[in-house]
Amino acid sequence: MRTDAAPRTVLAVAHRGDPYRVRENTLASVRSAFGRGADAVEIDVRLTRDGVPVLLHDHSFKRLWRHDRPLADLSASEVAELAAGGVPTLAEVLAGTGDGRLMIDLPGASPGAVRAVVGVVRDCGARERVYYCAGPTTMLEVRAADPGAEIAMTWTSLCPPSRSLVDAVAPRWLNYRFGLVDRELADALHADGFLVSVWTADTERTMRRLMAAGVDSITTNRIDALVRARAAVGVAGGTP
Repeated sequence: MRTDAAPRTVLAVAHRGDPYRVRENTLASVRSAFGRGADAVEIDVRLTRDGVPVLLHDHSFKRLWRHDRPLADLSASEVAELAAGGVPTLAEVLAGTGDGRLMIDLPGASPGAVRAVVGVVRDCGARERVYYCAGPTTMLEVRAADPGAEIAMTWTSLCPPSRSLVDAVAPRWLNYRFGLVDRELADALHADGFLVSVWTADTERTMRRLMAAGVDSITTNRIDALVRARAAVGVAGGTP
């Protein structure tokens, strides 16, 4: 929980890397985001047919790679061939980003997929620089797989999560769509001991409004705009 005595910081999180410049969820895109000042990069991770965690938001290759093939039907070697190496494994991204902080989103993850992803993070020695986001069911699986994991539980309602759910998931962050968050909500969440993260804000006007509301993290497709907006209002970067 942020206290009044702590310096005011807002974490700048790049959504899927630097997607307006480099294709999303590629190693080059993640590196570009860090190069433009991101404190963390959000990546989407799914499993191939043979259980290898790779970076891909959609369930298929159609939108990004023009192949209408479901990822779940492809082996890791087939993925590498189909995307000409453009879809990295999670292990490759962890190895290729130094000590950069990564927010792993787990769209549609099964319990087995969660365990596989958490296992790769552990085996790569990256637990201290990784945190996880998704809905409550998936975050319960993350908590079971790694009792010490840092969690940003995605929450889509203005009604607060139940105490029993909060106790089970033990999130550090509550992660909201940006349009839901105002000063009143942020203050209430801080009073309950949570940090507040929001997604996905892409205009500087919205970014400034959210910083004025007291959020602790903003996820954006325009990381350079967020870094610029943050500097303009005198807010520091880094993890609260």
